Amino acid sequence: MTGVIWIVATVLTLFTVGYIGYGRYLSRFVELDDSRATPAHKYEDGQEYVPAKKPVLLGHHFSSVAGGAPIAGPITAALVWGWVPALLWVAIGNPLMGAVHDFMALSTSVRHEGKSIGYIIGEYLGERGKNMFLWFAFLVIILVVAVFALLVALVVDAYPPAATASLIYVGLAVVFGVWLYQLDLPFIPGTAIFVAAVFASVWVGIEYPVALFEPSGFADESIVLFSGGGEWIPGAQLFGANVAAWVVVSLLYAAVASILPVWTLLQPRDYLSSFLLYAGVGGALAAVLVGTFLGTTEGGSGALEIQLPAYSGFMGGIDTAMPLFPLLFITIACGTISGFHSLVSSGTTAKQLNRETDARLIGYGGMLAEGLLAATALSAVSVVAFTDAGVSGVGAALPNFADGGGTILTGLGVPLEVGQVFMALIFVSFLLTSLDTGLRLGRYMVEELVGTPETDVEEVAANKYVNTSVSVVLAFLLVVSGQWEQLWPLFGGANQLLAALALLTATVWLANWSDTKQLLSTGVPVVVMTIITISGLLWLALYENLYSTLLNSSARAEASTVDLFSTGLRMVIALVMIWLALSIIRMGYGNIQAARESGTGTGPGGPGEGTPGTDDD
Repeated sequence: MTGVIWIVATVLTLFTVGYIGYGRYLSRFVELDDSRATPAHKYEDGQEYVPAKKPVLLGHHFSSVAGGAPIAGPITAALVWGWVPALLWVAIGNPLMGAVHDFMALSTSVRHEGKSIGYIIGEYLGERGKNMFLWFAFLVIILVVAVFALLVALVVDAYPPAATASLIYVGLAVVFGVWLYQLDLPFIPGTAIFVAAVFASVWVGIEYPVALFEPSGFADESIVLFSGGGEWIPGAQLFGANVAAWVVVSLLYAAVASILPVWTLLQPRDYLSSFLLYAGVGGALAAVLVGTFLGTTEGGSGALEIQLPAYSGFMGGIDTAMPLFPLLFITIACGTISGFHSLVSSGTTAKQLNRETDARLIGYGGMLAEGLLAATALSAVSVVAFTDAGVSGVGAALPNFADGGGTILTGLGVPLEVGQVFMALIFVSFLLTSLDTGLRLGRYMVEELVGTPETDVEEVAANKYVNTSVSVVLAFLLVVSGQWEQLWPLFGGANQLLAALALLTATVWLANWSDTKQLLSTGVPVVVMTIITISGLLWLALYENLYSTLLNSSARAEASTVDLFSTGLRMVIALVMIWLALSIIRMGYGNIQAARESGTGTGPGGPGEGTPGTDDD
């Protein structure tokens, strides 16, 4: 049988070549220059614009973009279509499209005073184009918050030790923020102390696992905080009281964290959690190497052999018809390319970038790190081979990532139980950071849509407490609808279509910067991702929702009123997103044509603040 080592070797080789070669080329192409002051220094305010040390910002950025999607997505895709198609899309698509997307979104924002992608697209396409993009992105944010809140709840329900550890590390992050920014104590000793405490939280979690209500995992060992069945909690009938309660807690946490100044929790927490992420991803990849060549993995060398089929057919290996094109790509989602990353890059990261040249490591390198997380997830699912037909993405991801990851870590001598809880904690840490970062970005978008408030309604809408609460409520309603299997691909398709629009924004910037700039590096991914995502959203809207449910008499007879309403709503959301995206793409293409025909190259954002850039490449 094929060893998991081939997954690791393929990804490491192609990612190394991409970072050294293509990443360096792109850095020169956009003319990164440390002599120019970044927005973090120009507009430093102690709230949003705060220069951050490169390792701190890398930790924040990586933690914010690396949510649960690159774990659940690749695992689901491997179970449905086989591990080879999933591996190829991650290994090739990530350095050529996903990393390019993240790097260009960050660079574009830095050259436009740290403004969001929505604001930047308005600079070139006008107010209508800006508002259409912001509404599109806001819908994506609601989907992100909804699916990640449910994932957090499911993980801590299955692994209550991870709940305890997560609560501890959030508390440690707050104290670390005070250590750095209020007490001005030394950075390196503080890092050593607090990182050690975060790792110690894994042991505390194992000793004292916490659940709000009776959990599905570790039931005998857990400390249950509330008695009773918890049937009164919204969503308890669908997911169980413990999951439903953790959904509420996760959303409340995200709401509070998204409103606090970035130094209070966001920066220190993401920096500390980045060590968990590096240890988990790096440790798992190292364990594959060690376990393969030294045979130290629990169960012997056979434990690191791939148990899944390499290819399960175009329509997949489960009963439900799922065509590889386009559903494979939107199912894997963030492991290869994610539009949410452009919102992070231009929403928070660009406001904290200390030097322009840091963008290569943080933007391009950060996305490659997420690809390594996807490879880790593929490796985990491969060694446990959980292939029950019809299992959902959530049901497949949770047992495989924690159990398979724990098995792999035994190659480094880590006890199986410790490894499982550690990998579960990593999953939660990814999700929590993306939750509150997503809500913070959603708040920025609403504020940009409103602009300067001129009426009482606009004043209320621009209030950060009000618009954050609205986003939380909308996300909660999506979660308790119970339609996870439909929400996940809708999220994936919308998220990757957002990536196409972010790449379009970068392409428009380049065309307006200089008429000598080549547009293939960003333009080709725009075309590829537009075709893939619109095809996927049309499949979901017209086949799965309209044909298979609304026009199917037997399906209608079995569906409740809520099911039919949810089906229609998802179809409308998909079609509205397609219309918004195509409208923006049409306007963007017109702008690029006009810029090339005029040949002036006087658009904003190039070196010299509005003067044409020179293409040294």
